[in-house]
Amino acid sequence: MKRVLFFLVLICTFSACDDIIEVEDISQDTITVLAPTSNSTLAVGNVIFSWNDVQYAESYRLQLATPNFENASQILLDSTVTSTNFSKLLELGNYEWRVRAENSGFQTAYSTQNFTVEE
Repeated sequence: MKRVLFFLVLICTFSACDDIIEVEDISQDTITVLAPTSNSTLAVGNVIFSWNDVQYAESYRLQLATPNFENASQILLDSTVTSTNFSKLLELGNYEWRVRAENSGFQTAYSTQNFTVEE
């Protein structure tokens, strides 16, 4: 019985290590933002946030603040999404948004952009 238990522990140990080793390090990758880019002016309505896919990313952390993150009067969005685009209805104002790629072991730096919504 002790041998069976030993082998089970051994198998579980190597299996867990195997999972950790297989996670790709994406920390040096860069998110390429497609829209809205910095200093864009958009019309009131649905704003579509989009960026290029990062290989080995499992999800993306998307955040939106007004007027910006440094002097945020409001954080409008802090969400994890699995696609490379997201839509949100926005009113008049100045905004800053950022996105980073994530997997179970690593994350990229944020790519940050600002834009204005006008009539």
